[in-house]
Amino acid sequence: MTTRTSAVEVGALRKPYGGRDGDGERAGRGDGTMRHFTVHHDGVTIPVSRGGRGRPLVLCPGLNSTQADLHELAGLLRLDHDVVTFDLRGHGLASAADRYAFESFLSDLSAVMAELGRLDPDAAPVLVGYSLGADLAVHYASEHPGTVAGLVLIDGANPVPEPFITEADLPEFRAMWEDLATRLEAERGTERQVLLTAQEILELNVEIDVVRSGILGRYRKIDQPIRMIMSRSMAGDSGERPALRFNRNWRAGVERLVREQPHIATSSLDADHRLVFTHAPHIAQIIRSAREVQPGRRTS
Repeated sequence: MTTRTSAVEVGALRKPYGGRDGDGERAGRGDGTMRHFTVHHDGVTIPVSRGGRGRPLVLCPGLNSTQADLHELAGLLRLDHDVVTFDLRGHGLASAADRYAFESFLSDLSAVMAELGRLDPDAAPVLVGYSLGADLAVHYASEHPGTVAGLVLIDGANPVPEPFITEADLPEFRAMWEDLATRLEAERGTERQVLLTAQEILELNVEIDVVRSGILGRYRKIDQPIRMIMSRSMAGDSGERPALRFNRNWRAGVERLVREQPHIATSSLDADHRLVFTHAPHIAQIIRSAREVQPGRRTS
C-alpha cells in the first residue's frame, strides 16, 4: 500500500481545517501549534490534525462522526496530550470511497498510524477510539504489537452476547438510517459531512455485529493497558422495550469482557451512546487520570 503525505502548518487558534495549501511532512510535537497534513492511501485522502503538549494520543472517530464533531474532547485532551485527530473515509473532509467496510476503515487508521510512526518512530501513542473507532483500535493493536502505549475505548468494541440487528430489526433500523441520511444532507460540503448512504450504514452495522462476535480473541492478543469508558444506557432511557433490550445486551457485553479480561479498567457514565459529545469533560478527566488507575478497577 502506497501512502503519501502533505502538510500545512497554521496558527494554534485557527479553525480545525484552516490555513493555506502547501506541501511538506512536518508535524512536530509539543509546541502548542496546530498542524494539518493529509494521508493518501487506497484511493482515498485522509485529513489529519495535530496539536497540543505532552504524551502523544490518537483519537479515532466512529461511524457518522468526524474530527470536527470531537472538537470539544480533542481540545480538552490537548491540554496535556499531543493529540492527533483524523476523518475516516466518507466522513468530514476525507474523500469518498468505493467501499465502506470494516477492513476499509481499519486501513484508514493503519495508514494514519503508519505515517505517525514514520514521523515519530520512538513515540508510541495512546490510541483512543469512539464507537466504531474503539473496534478499529482493538483490531489495530492486536495486529501491531508494540505500536501503541495503551488503549482507551469509548462505548465500542463490546463483545455483546447477542447481535444488535436481528432480521426483525432490519426495517426499523433501515428507516432510522434513512432519516439520518436525509438530515445529514444539510452537512454536505462541510467538515461534518457524512457521505455514506442509509444502506451502506445499515450494512456496516450488520458487519460490526459479526466483528464483535469474535472480538474477545482480539483482546487476548493485546498486552498494553486498556481502559473502557461505557454508557449505562447506550440506547437511551425511554423505557421502551427495544431500548431496554439493547441496554441489557450492552451491559452484558461489558460484564462478559471484564470476566474474560479482568485486567481491563472500566468506567461507566450515566449517558447514552452520545456520551462523547455530552460528557466530554468527564471523559477527558478519565483519560487524563488513566495512568493512575489500577488494572481491573471499576469506577463510576
